[in-house]
Amino acid sequence: MDLINQTLLENIKNSISYVVPKKKIGVAFSGGVDSTLISKICTDMGFDIVLLTIGFSESHDIIFSKEVNEQLNYSHHILEIDPESFPKITSNIHKVIATNNLSWNENCIAFYYVSKLAKSLNIDIVITGNGIDELFCGYNAYREAFIGGQSKINEVIDSKLQNELEMMKAVNVIASEFDVKILQPLLSVGFIKYAKTIPISEKIHSSDDLYRKHIIRKLANDIGVPKISCTKRKKALQYGSKIHKFLLKTR
Repeated sequence: MDLINQTLLENIKNSISYVVPKKKIGVAFSGGVDSTLISKICTDMGFDIVLLTIGFSESHDIIFSKEVNEQLNYSHHILEIDPESFPKITSNIHKVIATNNLSWNENCIAFYYVSKLAKSLNIDIVITGNGIDELFCGYNAYREAFIGGQSKINEVIDSKLQNELEMMKAVNVIASEFDVKILQPLLSVGFIKYAKTIPISEKIHSSDDLYRKHIIRKLANDIGVPKISCTKRKKALQYGSKIHKFLLKTR
């Protein structure tokens, strides 16, 4: 492992140690590189983790998370969303968070189910990989910004971070119904400051770069994350779980 990846790994570990107060935790898990990297690092640090996956029956995240965990063999629990009760739950969540921002509503719905699953397993702390896409150019918006150079990319980073930090406050309002706390170690002030010092060239290579997050993918490979996860293109939680699809049907 080269120095830049060693430094990245140490900063991730430090952020986890600083943010996560106990050793028994759930990890919101899709099988993608972000959640799998966090799961592997936490396991290597000695945390007692349980992988938590939610989605509608036969959704991408349920199928793919099972495939990835065949290689990891961690404790893994899945909650299949009931289509019958879904409209009422989504309506209640919309009333609580009081925003028409579709992404916020979809993420709050997703973490409602993650929190429900955690509560059923007597887990009250769930951690996520939120922050990686924002800090390491995981979104397609970074491809569009690439032509504007580093200053434009940094603008997008700051905008995405602000949105994510605010959204996760709303997520925790929803999770509190189950007395569950959703934590994001990679959205901590210290980690954000460090991640911004990493050269853009380690994150995105061009406006045609469909994978992005290159330093994250390399680190994941270096520490033994399954290759199918390291090379997986991003699929947002609301799409991988089919929440987006079913939410649009209820409108």
